[in-house]
Amino acid sequence: MSRILLIDDDLGLSELLAQLLELEGFELTLAHDGQSGLDIALSQEFDIILLDVMLPKLSGFAVLKELRSKKHTPVLMLTARGDEIDRVVGLEIGADDYLPKPFNDRELLARIRAIIRRANLTPQDVHQTVAVEFGDLKLDPSRQEAFCCDQLLVLTGTEFGLLYALAQQAGELVSKEELSETVLGKKLMPFDRSLDMHLSNLRKKLPERSDGRPRVKTIRGKGYIWIP
Repeated sequence: MSRILLIDDDLGLSELLAQLLELEGFELTLAHDGQSGLDIALSQEFDIILLDVMLPKLSGFAVLKELRSKKHTPVLMLTARGDEIDRVVGLEIGADDYLPKPFNDRELLARIRAIIRRANLTPQDVHQTVAVEFGDLKLDPSRQEAFCCDQLLVLTGTEFGLLYALAQQAGELVSKEELSETVLGKKLMPFDRSLDMHLSNLRKKLPERSDGRPRVKTIRGKGYIWIP
């Protein structure tokens, strides 16, 4: 049974989500302000955290920033509809995905399951039972560990999945549509910048190459290429 922490000060919405998620077989823990939510998130283990942006005592962004300095539990941000800035900031800090309110129950469940699935990839899921090497990059799917230039990269589950997908097709263009479906578990929608933000975060964590070339090349409007 997957464990979910919901941090949201909307008591009515929290009650409805609790009923929905428990009926779907999830074990749910609730927190109604940022500070108590952060305390619970740091003291217990969860498969995913649903985190509202606007919270009393401590904002959702502050909670996420503090959480990311200590743990890599997947986080789905709940944002106000149309508030693009909240989504961008959340992804920059390290959220795995976002969902604007009000949202459809089926969409929420699909996002939750997709995030949990990619955060818990097994060797069978990625067709690998041992670590694989791509030049100075070494990836271990079973441990969700990545090393570059013998340096351990501290990646979220989403960032690891993105890196693995690109490295597997080194030197080839991987479309944004393909990456969105295989890594994020959703179809690419117009104006959805989540994939771009995850790639930007990944780039910041990759050490520079000795020849000065970028590790990931962007083909505007099409996709990305991992430069072997």
